Amino acid sequence: MFTVRTRSSDSRARTGTLHLRHGDVRTPAFVPLATKGAVKTLEPRDVAALGYELILGNTFHLLLAPGPELVEEMGGLHEFMRWDKAIVTDSGGFQVFSMGYGGVADEIKGRGRMKSGGPDPDGRTGAILSIAEEGVRFRSYVDGRERFLSPEASMSVQAALGSDIALVFDECTPFHVSREYTERAMERTHRWLERCLRWHAAHASPGQAVYGIVQGGVDWDLRRASAAVVASSTADGIAIGGSLGREKAQMHEVVSWTTAELERLAPDRPRHLLGIGDVDDLIAGVELGIDTFDCALPTRLGRHGVALVPDPAAGWRVDLVKGRWRESRETILEGCRCPACATGFSRSYLHYLLRARELTALRLVTLHNLWFIARLMDDLRAAVDAGRLPELAAALRGGAVPGSVANVARGAPAPGIHGA
Repeated sequence: MFTVRTRSSDSRARTGTLHLRHGDVRTPAFVPLATKGAVKTLEPRDVAALGYELILGNTFHLLLAPGPELVEEMGGLHEFMRWDKAIVTDSGGFQVFSMGYGGVADEIKGRGRMKSGGPDPDGRTGAILSIAEEGVRFRSYVDGRERFLSPEASMSVQAALGSDIALVFDECTPFHVSREYTERAMERTHRWLERCLRWHAAHASPGQAVYGIVQGGVDWDLRRASAAVVASSTADGIAIGGSLGREKAQMHEVVSWTTAELERLAPDRPRHLLGIGDVDDLIAGVELGIDTFDCALPTRLGRHGVALVPDPAAGWRVDLVKGRWRESRETILEGCRCPACATGFSRSYLHYLLRARELTALRLVTLHNLWFIARLMDDLRAAVDAGRLPELAAALRGGAVPGSVANVARGAPAPGIHGA
């Protein structure tokens, strides 16, 4: 299902192609989130037009609503949402355990622990009721009913959704738990891996691939042990999950440990990094040998009026809600060919729409952000193929505009940011 095209001589970076039931996916690739069966504010044809070949649906949320039975009856998730390219579905483990730990998402991304027990965006609350070898009982945030998710149930839901890639059910632990708990959870994840693979082999469509998940927290020996277990399994691909540390440097270190083991033990299987999508993390992840990434960041930022721009000092983003853009005639990014910038919408106009809470602004900034990330991944793939990844990575970290890889490959200076 995966072929490697080019391996970098300067790092673990590589380019390749995932061969999936609903089409090929060029790697390294970023995977936008279609959490509840939609990439928020966009239509599927918008996402395809931006150049994306793979999106991610959320097993946990689709289980609770509209339910896998309805989606299957409607022809599967592809037909239901009118997306004819590839889909990966996560297992639901991350979302289930986030209800219990509260700060899993931020800890995985190195942002420290958040308070637990808060409401979801719709004002409802969910909670873990019990964690056992059989699975997890939890209270639904949709209707308050008690629900149960096990390895077999997760794979059954993903089979009904009809995704091209299903992820195995895992226990996702945050940073603040003890090493002993992390190790016990990792071992349970390994047992759940085997249960998922057995169910899938017996019941799922032959066209659906399965990825195992490496856990182990921030302990080198646990990450190494987990990578060995997953690599020795029959999983078609391997994802890296769980807490990756308190800060970015530690996250990159943990990913490096893991990909080093996977390069040794399973060099020809695809690698996916779960839940990571900051620009600097995408660059570092490609250098470390990651093939695909998923994250809500570009779309979530867009819905808050924050646009991605080549300005590393500002976190590669500009907040268009701020008053300084009230009279700005600039587009989000000079030379950008996204639908927002190419049409000529000014920062002033977008600022006005955002302040007026007009939904058009959320769509336009989301389109820009996904365009920015798509071009970044285009550049990274081209640079690996051309043997120029170090030069491109340095240029991007210095403020180069995505889309300038042709100049970098020829040794010419890359254009920098304008007006951010």
